[in-house]
Amino acid sequence: MARTTPHDRPHTDEQPLYWRIATELLGELRDGTIPPGERLPGERQLAEHFRVSRETVRQALEVLRRDGLVATDRRGSHATLCGPPVEHPTSLAFPLGVRRGPEERAVDRATVTWETPPPAHATALRLAPHRPTLMHHYRSASADGRGLRSAVSSFSAVALAEVEELGRYRDRADGAAAAQLRRTYDWMRKAGLTLHHRDAITRLPDSPSVRVTRLVHDQHERPLEFTELVVDAQRDALVYEFTLPAAV
Repeated sequence: MARTTPHDRPHTDEQPLYWRIATELLGELRDGTIPPGERLPGERQLAEHFRVSRETVRQALEVLRRDGLVATDRRGSHATLCGPPVEHPTSLAFPLGVRRGPEERAVDRATVTWETPPPAHATALRLAPHRPTLMHHYRSASADGRGLRSAVSSFSAVALAEVEELGRYRDRADGAAAAQLRRTYDWMRKAGLTLHHRDAITRLPDSPSVRVTRLVHDQHERPLEFTELVVDAQRDALVYEFTLPAAV
């Protein structure tokens, strides 16, 4: 039997109250009021928001969980819908090299895995040898198949422990499902971390491509993320640094 989501089910006077609340909450998830991947407000806050009892909210959340629209772990419930994240115009997108605005293409592909990172990543993030961590894989090409960009990012134990939105991806890091982590830097700032980036751009020998590496650390000099990006370009080596303050 096919499953029916609250959005698909027609409204009737006999419709249970919790089903109506599930429908309204689903609408807020889909319009970006609660961005994908972020934690939902607690049951008490949702009950006050919708002016219903906590039990009604609990039943509504169960409807959305059953349809795979909400997931719950020890940190709470969060949206699992796919879609573009809500971003501040000045926010930095993750990963390094991701296409934005008019550059975006449907051929972009991003996934996460839980595996042992390359030695250069492990060293930069101060991970013990052979210790697995959350890794993000991004691949993009223009509509005509050119302009290939490929980025591999690894996160440190500090990042996974202090940024809850990243930590919850460990259980879903199967390398198959699409995973958009574009708001990673916003999540880090929300966790109280001041982000310092060091990006190095080097032309690859005998190739029209360049390799860009990014190391991000916080105000305590703790490494958070290391990314290697390979992209078609014709540029000389360049190193630059900047700091992004924590959110207030």
